[in-house]
This record gives sequence, structure tokens and C-alpha cells, in this order.
Amino acid sequence: MKKKTILIIVGGIFAALVAWQVYQRTIKSNSGAAFQQAAMPVAVELMPVNKGSIRDVGRFTGSLIPKSQFIIAPKISGRLEKLLVNIGDDVRQGQLIAVLDDDEYRQQVIQAEANLLVARANLEETKSSLDTVRREYERMHELHTRGISSDSELDAARSLFVSQESKYKVAQAQVANRKAALEAANVRLSYTKIRATWEDGDGIRVVGERFVDEGAMLTPNAPILSILEIDPLIAVVYITDKDYFRVSTGQAAEVGTDAVSGLKVSGEIARIAPMLKETSREARMEIEIHNPEELLKPGMFVNVEIEFEAHADVTIVPVGSVVKRDGRQGIFLADTEREKALFIPVRIGISTRDLAEILEPESLSGYVVTLGQHLLVDGSPLILPEKIPGAPHENFPIPVEAGTPNAAKTGEKE
Repeated sequence: MKKKTILIIVGGIFAALVAWQVYQRTIKSNSGAAFQQAAMPVAVELMPVNKGSIRDVGRFTGSLIPKSQFIIAPKISGRLEKLLVNIGDDVRQGQLIAVLDDDEYRQQVIQAEANLLVARANLEETKSSLDTVRREYERMHELHTRGISSDSELDAARSLFVSQESKYKVAQAQVANRKAALEAANVRLSYTKIRATWEDGDGIRVVGERFVDEGAMLTPNAPILSILEIDPLIAVVYITDKDYFRVSTGQAAEVGTDAVSGLKVSGEIARIAPMLKETSREARMEIEIHNPEELLKPGMFVNVEIEFEAHADVTIVPVGSVVKRDGRQGIFLADTEREKALFIPVRIGISTRDLAEILEPESLSGYVVTLGQHLLVDGSPLILPEKIPGAPHENFPIPVEAGTPNAAKTGEKE
């Protein structure tokens, strides 16, 4: 048993040694092939190093909502007699929107007016009786002072006066109560005429939805219409923590939509949520945009561009020309006289989908390798194109901006 164990151990050590030898030979073989490949001329394409402008633009997606929205609903029940506006109609402050059947409420006003008349008549009668009793009480008081009337007669006159005075106060309260009832009946009658009112400004709003038709029986707070404010509109966008600290309220934004080709509307960031949701790691951002021609509508899908940073007159190269060698980031410049590739370590600034800004070295010129650079090492021989590219403004115009698309609401750069 021990011999078997020893043989297994020895066999494992031998297999490990064989595997190590194979690995070493493979490494040497690959290194030699790489060296041979590096020594072979590589066909490349070139682009000139340019000076220009570059922008770091965040691109996001979202949807439009009205700046304000509310529901028109009755405060009382009744049959909808007239609906004076429809979907898409403009609505002004205080405009009459709908009329309810008011027969019942008119009768309530008439009844309240009649009750008030009765109460006032009762008040006049009570006041007249109070005046008579007051005069009688004053007469008895005068006779009692002269010693003509007795104490009991004076007490009876005083009691009658106090009782009549109380009745007069009750009659006054009844009149006040009937006035209040009449005012309430008039208020309920006014509720049969439904108007659009809002607190903020006197601008024009628009009818968004209609929920009932004429003739429908309505209950209190049953929705009739929705009223929208669509100038300005609010674009709702969600941003990740990566872009959260790059935006601020008041920052300019540009909003467009695929539904209207070429339409770009300027706006600014109005609100940013103070927290990110744990489930999505995103924060809500609202952008207020002006919509005077009302081409944009609530519910539309929109594309939002926010400029984070912009640099002018800087050194820029195609972003695909930037490579890594030995842990360093750099580019390959073409020595067109010796037909050699020179690896230049660089420090990158703004990087977009097409271009990269070179911060260091500050003075950089020549031609950068844009195709075939993955096969190069420092000093690799080159097979240059038959025609070396000319000045950028002649043959190779450089785009002045590129963005950071965010189709998935991530704000990541392209």
C-alpha cells in the first residue's frame, strides 16, 4: 500500500515537471513569434494629429410630462347638461367648462329665500312686541318710583320684558340662520356651472382627456376633464451615480425627439432628486423646456443632451488610435522618413465616441496610426499608404463634438 502511494506521488511530480517544460517552451515559442511578427513590416493607415474643439456631452433618454395637470370634477351631484370644451381645446383662467342641471338647486334657493322672508317677518313682529313691553316696563317702573304700583306689578312687567327680549334675540338668530342657508343654496347653485381655475398664472391650458359625455349622471368629485399645461413641458430623465455629480440645477440642456426630425429645443435642469433609488441606482432629474409652438406633447420619448465640458484648440486624435503597451497608454506615430512606428505615451483628457483629447505631451504633431496599431511595437517597420493624408481641413475633416449616449439611461461614454 505504501509502495503504491509512493509511486503515485512520484508519478505526479514527473507529470508536473513535464507540464512545466511544455509551458516554458510554449512561452518561448510565442515570444519568438511575437518578435518575428514585430520585426515584419505592418501595413497601416494614418491620420494627421489635429488641433480642434471637443465636447464631453452626456446623452440621456426620457419622456415628457406636463408642467402641471389637474382634473375638473363637480362638487355636487347632478346630470351633465352641457360640456362646452373638448379634447385639445384651449382653456383660460375662469372659463366656463360645463353646466349641470340646476332645477333642484334653483328650488332650494327659492325655498331659502322664502324662509328668510318668514324669519324677517317674525323678527319685525317680535321687535314690535319688545317695544310695547319695554314701554310698559318703563311705565311701571315710573309708577313704582312714585309709590303707585306695587313690587309684584313691577316684577311682572320686568319678567315680561326679559322674556320678550329673549324672543327678539332668537328671531335675530333665525334671520341670520336663514341668510346663511340662502348663501349656501346660492353656492350650491353656482356649483352647477363648472369653471377651470388654477392658482399659478393666467396662461392658457389645454384639455387633455374627456371622461364623460353630456347627459351622464355625475357624483361629487367624478372626473369630467383633465387640464394640462404644456408650455413649458418637463422632460423626466434618470441618471446614474456616475453622472449625478456632473449635473446641477440651472444647467443648460438640449432636448429632441425622433418623432419630429431635426427638432431641438433648449431647456435647463429644474430639479434633481436628492437620492438615488436602491433598486436601479438612478436619480430622477427634471428638465424644463419651452414649447411655444406646442410641437412637443406629453408622453413623447425624448433624447436629452447635456454638455459637461468643452475644450477649444486642443490636440485631438482618433480614439481608436489609443492603445496600451506594457501597462502604458499611448499612440503610435509614423516616422514617414524611416518608415518606423514610434510609441508615444500620452495622457488622455476628454474621450468621446470618435475622438480623444491629448493632454500630454502638449506639443504633438505628425501622423498617428489608426489601423494596424494592434500589431505594432515601438520601432516596428511600416508599410505606408501610397498617399499620405494631407491637412485635416483638406482631406480629413474632424468632427467638433461627440457625445456619451445613454440609451439605457446609464450616461456612459461611447
